[in-house]
Parts: sequence; structure tokens; C-alpha cells
Amino acid sequence: MEETEDTGRAEDAALDAYSRVVTGVAARVLPAVAALSVRTARGAGAGSAVVIGPDGLLLTSAHVVQGANGGMAAFGDGTETRFRVVGADPLSDLAVLRADESGVPPVELGDADRLRIGQLVVAVGNPMGLAGSVTAGVVSGLGRSLPARDGRLVRLIEDVIQTDAALNPGNSGGALADSAGRVVGVNTAVAGYGLGLAVPVNPTTRQIVADLTDAGRVRRAWLGVAGAPVPLPPEVTARTGQRRGLRVVEVVPGSPAGVAGIYLGDVIVSAGGRPVQDGQSLQRLMLGPAIGVRLSVTLLRKGAYVDVVAVPTELGSR
Repeated sequence: MEETEDTGRAEDAALDAYSRVVTGVAARVLPAVAALSVRTARGAGAGSAVVIGPDGLLLTSAHVVQGANGGMAAFGDGTETRFRVVGADPLSDLAVLRADESGVPPVELGDADRLRIGQLVVAVGNPMGLAGSVTAGVVSGLGRSLPARDGRLVRLIEDVIQTDAALNPGNSGGALADSAGRVVGVNTAVAGYGLGLAVPVNPTTRQIVADLTDAGRVRRAWLGVAGAPVPLPPEVTARTGQRRGLRVVEVVPGSPAGVAGIYLGDVIVSAGGRPVQDGQSLQRLMLGPAIGVRLSVTLLRKGAYVDVVAVPTELGSR
């Protein structure tokens, strides 16, 4: 009997600790999450956004404000204000907004690259018109990819976070926070029953947000190659600890890759001193700061290392 009581007390204590974490995150993040309403030629839409700057700067999903120049934002304290779209990037499904009025303190941004599978996360948003909703779950998967399209351009949003925290229509653009209340993701899609996805907050997306804030758009670099992941030879893996490289299956004539001397069949091992194991690894390097800057690329060609230097150009400028 005594053992049963001790077990019950231990379970109660664990539940209390879990509740304290979730309520603590809610207290930090909820005030900074707004319910958005927009109207476009396609009709009315809704979503969520989170305050990331002291001057009314908000972060949301690009698809929430697609086709809109602005709308209304409502906060949990009853504040309602108009907002305008500063910039949207469909290829990362992120958009930056600026509210006319907002005295709400911004959230603290975390780093999704430090997340671990099984880690507790809390989703805050406005699903189904139910403002200020909080759900909790765990990180179910990391390194997922989500295709995004902007006209004829298709790009994979990399390192997407998969969570079992309940997400429903209206959650898009809301915050995914870790147990310390740091926002580590922007909820972007409901993939199916019990499965939600979020765009990570990490150095890559921070650069995207900075570009949208400063210029209203994201400049991307273009190398002009397409590839597929392949295993590296055992001796290369033993030397570098890297298991895969990117085999070049297409080189656009006259592209930076073609000019640099990258050929079909080459295996890209690293670029800019960073390992390249798949297409996403290369995509991660192809943001604005890479445009016009010399990029060292190490290749495997017929079993031998070859080093070349490419100078990426701006995507869309060719």
C-alpha cells in the first residue's frame, strides 16, 4: 500500500513539473502571439503571428498573408491593430509584418538546430478561430523537408521540425517554443492527424528574416548545379567522418558552376569549408551573403580530390 502511495506521489510530482513548464511557456509566449485576419481576392483568411521586435515587428507564415498587403492583428490583451506586410518569402514560407500599434514585448528567439527528438515543445496560436490556444507535445522528427513553390521556382524548406503538438487551421504563423519559452519554430502546416510541421528558427531563417525586414525580399545565390546524395568511398569517410556527398547530375551551361569547372559525375564533398551531404546542405549556403563571393568547392573526381572556386550569382538575375 505504501509503495502504491509513493508511486502515486511521484507521478503527481512529474505531472506538476510538466504543468509548470507548459504554463510557464504560455505565460511568456501567449501575450506576443496575435490572431491575424486578412482579406484577398480569394476571400477572407486567418492565421497567427508572433512579435519578434520592439517596434511592432511580427513573424508569420508567408501563405497566411499570400495576396494581401495587410490586415488586422488582435492580441490577447484586447489590442487590435492594423498591420502591413513588410516582406514575404514563399520559398521559406516566412513573412515579416509591422503592426501600427504594439506595446507587446517580443519573444526570445531560440535555435532549432539544438533541438533533440523527444524534447518538449509548446505550440501557441489561434486554431479554428480559438484565440490564444496552447498545446504541448514533443519533437517527433527533425531534418524533414517541405516543398515550397514561388511561381515556377520550387525549393525544399530544410530542417523542418515535426511535432505531435496538436496543430489545426489557424495555427500557421504561430509560435513553437521550447521548454524555456524560446521560439524555435513557426508553425506552417498540418501534415495529417497527429502530425504538425514548423519552419525552424536557426541561422538560415534568421538571415531570411533579416533580409525581409531590411529589403522586403530575400536575395538568393545561384550556383547552377543539381545533384543527388551518394555514399562516399570508405577511405574518404574514414578521413573526414563524412558519409555522403552530392553527385552532380546537371550543370547549367555558363553557370557559376560551369565556369568554375564543375562537371557531370563530380561529387561535391564540401563548399565554403562546410560538408555537403545533400541538396539541402548546398541550399543552406545559397543566401544573399554568398552572391558575388568566391566559394571554394572540394570535389571527388575519379577518386581524386579537386578544388575549384565558384562565384555564385543572384538567382533570377541571369
